[in-house]
Amino acid sequence: METIWFCIVAVMLAAYVLLDGFDLGAGAIHLFAARDDAERRSIIASIGPVWDGNEVWLLAAGGTLYFAFPGLYASGFSGFYLALMIVLWLLMLRGLSIELRSHFENPLWHSFWDAIFGGSSALIAIFYGAALGNVVRGVPLNKDGFFFVPLWTNFQPGPNPGIIDWYTVLVGVSALLVLTLHGALWVMLKTTGQVAIRARAIASTGYWAVCAAVLLISVASFSIQPHLAESFVGHPWLWVFPLVAAAGLIGLWLCLSANVDLWAFLCSGVFIVALLCSAAFGLYPNVLPSVTDPNLSLTIHNVAAPGYGLRVGFAWWIPAFILATSYSFVVYRHFRGKVQS
Repeated sequence: METIWFCIVAVMLAAYVLLDGFDLGAGAIHLFAARDDAERRSIIASIGPVWDGNEVWLLAAGGTLYFAFPGLYASGFSGFYLALMIVLWLLMLRGLSIELRSHFENPLWHSFWDAIFGGSSALIAIFYGAALGNVVRGVPLNKDGFFFVPLWTNFQPGPNPGIIDWYTVLVGVSALLVLTLHGALWVMLKTTGQVAIRARAIASTGYWAVCAAVLLISVASFSIQPHLAESFVGHPWLWVFPLVAAAGLIGLWLCLSANVDLWAFLCSGVFIVALLCSAAFGLYPNVLPSVTDPNLSLTIHNVAAPGYGLRVGFAWWIPAFILATSYSFVVYRHFRGKVQS
């Protein structure tokens, strides 16, 4: 059951990144793809019906993690407390910027919330990437399975790391580039006129930056975390995920060049999910490696809930997941098509 729940948590997190990722990316390009108030309204309108529903998947993923792996939840939330507080503030500011922007017809009011929307969206993407970098790199776990990492130490990975070092910054910037590309493809798909043209230009330029970033973080990840190489050598089937990610990237460029906007966006989604699966299953059975002693790493076996609870929870999770996906399907289908100016 532990492996099944590991896959479930991975699916929930991938669903959140896939869905909320494009509206974070749309926010990150908000100030560049739009030049006037009407154009900025069109970008916000492109994510307006779905952005808050997308964030429900974050709550669902957190609840699933808490239920299935309470030891990881307790250790991770206490160790990353400072970073989590920063992310929560950014999420609140981003939500406020979307909801409050149009309450007053004042250029200064609009500009203030536009800056908050763009800045918070970009910073959230960077922090999510840095969080993934911390998980791949590992943390200084003690024998009780707990840890604390400050915001930074000497900017180097090792036995005394901070949340921010050169590796986690690299992953954070790469996450921003990936989600910016994903968001630009969404804006290109949902808008018309100059906004769509600028979004296409951002996507075309960002594509090559993403390719370079993925190569860098792949090399860096294998050098930082030896368990990744052991997993891929010991389980050759894992190479299917990097191959699918590469296929998604290639397909994205072909569809972008052919102006097949929907398929370009879908290829971006395939690339993101495959990239996340490469990291998750490359670390398996670890869920949080230790940089001090590999034997202290948190695994799916030493942080999981009792087997009976996992079995009962699985029976309840299935209908809940069907309801959540059905709701998302209905919303996206109802609001399909271009944003009406």
